[in-house]
Amino acid sequence: MTTFTKTILFTDTDGRARFKHEEIALSEGSPQSMLSQLMPSGGMQLRMSPVGFRSQFHVSPHPQWVFILQGQMEIFLQVGTSKVFSPGDHFYSADVLPQGATFDPKVHGHWSRQVGPDPLQTLFVRA
Repeated sequence: MTTFTKTILFTDTDGRARFKHEEIALSEGSPQSMLSQLMPSGGMQLRMSPVGFRSQFHVSPHPQWVFILQGQMEIFLQVGTSKVFSPGDHFYSADVLPQGATFDPKVHGHWSRQVGPDPLQTLFVRA
């Protein structure tokens, strides 16, 4: 069976954000147009971030897909690693604050920045 690799930014049991991968079955459609099952969504937003953009540490307000449309986005994790996403790349941002926790920028979340010569354009689709 053919699958789609979903890159997930998530909150691990220690409260820190990490990346992992999950396979989504493309079990519907036809051999020429393989589809996943339909997934619900709660709306979408477009964002433009200028050259030089950098956020502070934060958690995702709610799980959402992030698609890079133009430019590059680098995501930095508390564990000291980062990952660069380019046009056509995606990730599922689910590093929400653990239930009952108070946000601590030394433990929770990630920060992002625009890299390269082009402004960053992203599409956010709420899960």
